[in-house]
Amino acid sequence: MERISCEVLVLGAGPGGYVAAIRAAQLGLDTVIVEKSRTGGTCLNVGCVPSKALIHAADEYYAAAGATGGNSIGIHVENPSIDWSKTLNWKGRVVSGLNHGVDGLLKKSGARMIAGEGRMADGKNCIVETDDGAIRITAKYVVLAPGSAPVELPGLPFGGAVISSTEALSLDSIPGKLAVVGGGYIGLELGTAFAKLGSEVTVIEATGQLLPQYDKALSAPVAKRLKELGAAVHLNSRARRLAEDGAKLEIETEGEGTSQISVDKVLVTVGRKPNLQGWGLEELQLDMSQGCILVDETCKTSMTGVYAIGDVTGEPMLAHRAMAQAQVAVEVIAGGKRVFDPVSVPAICFTDPEIVSVGLLPEQAEQTGHDIVVANFPLSANSRAITLESRTGFVRIVARKDNGLVLGVQAAGKQVSELSASFSLALEMGACLEDIARTIHVHPTQSEAFPEAAMIALGRGLHI
Repeated sequence: MERISCEVLVLGAGPGGYVAAIRAAQLGLDTVIVEKSRTGGTCLNVGCVPSKALIHAADEYYAAAGATGGNSIGIHVENPSIDWSKTLNWKGRVVSGLNHGVDGLLKKSGARMIAGEGRMADGKNCIVETDDGAIRITAKYVVLAPGSAPVELPGLPFGGAVISSTEALSLDSIPGKLAVVGGGYIGLELGTAFAKLGSEVTVIEATGQLLPQYDKALSAPVAKRLKELGAAVHLNSRARRLAEDGAKLEIETEGEGTSQISVDKVLVTVGRKPNLQGWGLEELQLDMSQGCILVDETCKTSMTGVYAIGDVTGEPMLAHRAMAQAQVAVEVIAGGKRVFDPVSVPAICFTDPEIVSVGLLPEQAEQTGHDIVVANFPLSANSRAITLESRTGFVRIVARKDNGLVLGVQAAGKQVSELSASFSLALEMGACLEDIARTIHVHPTQSEAFPEAAMIALGRGLHI
């Protein structure tokens, strides 16, 4: 068995892992990163990136189909169609190009990449099975970044007509009838996209509203749009099982009993779980909490020299959280003084309309004991939104009433995902309502809704 040693071993080359390896190498640490599949992890290969590509393709097709016979802005299209195989090939090229980009960044940084399935033997040693044989890697420090996997339902195991988001992004054809089990962001993003592509979509959600992690003010525009797209929504409902022929799905609705709907595919999106199998967790003495690896504010685990980052450390399971944790972990390893203590981890739903949430929702802010002020500015009063043919949505600010400290910012609307950075920066910098109101925002842009909401909260709204 070949043996190599290094200062830092990173297990997993997803967003957290590859950032950890790059940053560690930049800091002069001899770094090895191990990945059994393609660099970029779930997000780049079968998650965030390809899903956004598919959403873009669906939007383009839907816009073209909507111009059949002419539309309000004078565009006329005849016989629009979509070549699904070309769409998938384009999506593949997007992913492949970014894969090569990550590989190039790792090489440029000086980190050594080893392709193979790694398994921890103890807190310092990892055995990697490669195409050329086994390699034993001994490291002074280990960063665990094994990621997560979709959650299966007992009555709907993955296989055949029952698919996860991974399979949904590579279907051979657009399903005629698609059931989406789970009304969270993953299910609604993909469900909306397939509805625009022509699928007959049915969403089954166990709670009383779609996107239950948000308040109804944010989820209502998405629910309304789904209805406009012809999607059926079953709330307070659970998908139980497929019929023997695999063509019907049994649904149990609270107070209404069971019913069946016809399906070609059933997309199960009820959450993700940390990857705890197959990489040697049982060989390590790690403290766990609710099925996740327990870490402190520097991403250290209970074992000396062992760190963990990303989805394996729990919610929120988001790529940008993993990337931020990665930098903290390796900078601490290099002797720096860092902690992972963000004011907020922003979240976005790439639905139609898009949703952004940064910091505390109004109800959460009230639960902290603050006396708050909440202000909304409707995008129907924003000139840029109107030129984008988008009159749905708003920007909302949640702030302390006594000193104006901004506690949270939310938005719903077309392309509002691009506003998330300014929202996050405002919270991280400890901005108050006056800071936002006095910051000049470019006209005409949707970003103007941010200071407008702040001015409404201060009692001096201008454009409403």
